[in-house]
Amino acid sequence: MAKKVLFLIESLAGGGAEKVLITLLNHMNRQAFDVTLCCVSNVKAFLDELDPSVDHRSILPEPSKLSGMSFLLYKLKYKLVYSWLPIHWVYRLFVPKGYDVEVAFVEGFATKLIAASSSKVSKKIAWVHIDLEHLPWTQDNGIFRSLEEEKACYSRFDRIICVSQAVADAFKRIYEPKTTVSVLHNPIDSRHIVSRAKEDCPIPSKSCIRLVSMGRLVPQKAFDRLLRVASRLKKDGFSFELWILGDGRDRRLLDDLIDKEHLRENVVLWGFKQNPYPYIASADLFVCSSIAEGFSTAIIEALVLGVPVVATDCAGVRELLEGSGCGIISSNDDESLYFALKQVLGYSQTLLSLKQSAHIMKNAFPLEPALASIEFLLATC
Repeated sequence: MAKKVLFLIESLAGGGAEKVLITLLNHMNRQAFDVTLCCVSNVKAFLDELDPSVDHRSILPEPSKLSGMSFLLYKLKYKLVYSWLPIHWVYRLFVPKGYDVEVAFVEGFATKLIAASSSKVSKKIAWVHIDLEHLPWTQDNGIFRSLEEEKACYSRFDRIICVSQAVADAFKRIYEPKTTVSVLHNPIDSRHIVSRAKEDCPIPSKSCIRLVSMGRLVPQKAFDRLLRVASRLKKDGFSFELWILGDGRDRRLLDDLIDKEHLRENVVLWGFKQNPYPYIASADLFVCSSIAEGFSTAIIEALVLGVPVVATDCAGVRELLEGSGCGIISSNDDESLYFALKQVLGYSQTLLSLKQSAHIMKNAFPLEPALASIEFLLATC
């Protein structure tokens, strides 16, 4: 008999954790697992990529398609879910029931909601995708009122899964959990990435070195830092173009910074792309400028496509790049990132060597072992 597993996430808005969840759900053994995906909000950036055989439900509808009374009812329900009702009532009223395993796939509200589960028999698993020591966003955003409240939440889980050893180490330092903390790397569908990179896409031809970065346009990703560095490199006389894929609340800030630094001829903000892989594959170098990460999906995708990486030193980056020869790790500040990129732009042999090593890394992220580890956890917890 198949084990019934519920995965809860806030939404399928564009992001690395959301991509990873889609990959996991699409490849799980249907004979061994009866899977349901529940999203708090029905934002559908990646929903089209979800296998139709996966039972998908949402607590809140997609607001952009509502009007009149439907939109007023949406706003009322939104307030009930996020503000007015005690969290255990949100769980009782809105979360599907009757599962053997309940998984909060991202830290924050989803974790708080599964911690409020009224089920006496289900096993509870919390996934942690970010270094919460360097980016305590769950408290900064008011999801938890204090560290003690968040500790109490995690104490209700049977297992904590972290996506890298650095994330696990940080988690243990902060929360001092009695619950077992394990490291399971994200499943990556390399064949899918390579296949989609070959799809027809109107990519402009290159006239200089092309740098690409990708992520939500939010402070964590530090694209403002990357633009400041790009401005210095341009003033130094280096010829390059920088493409940034993604969307988010910092879009206008970054647009203004591009104008302020006179980078309009060098930088393109492409927005969110359902298929970013042709853009990444066309690049000479992928750049991660983040303040904090967990185990960067975007870096892995670049390596799968044979594109070398320059990345700031945040959680998971050393596990991905150290000793590989396919990337440069800079300290997590503007000056170090500037010198790392200057090293690549200024010496063609450096870039050539990185590309040769990155080409070897294409097969370094097989899907099956990562998937098997997660399925074993779900089957035996």
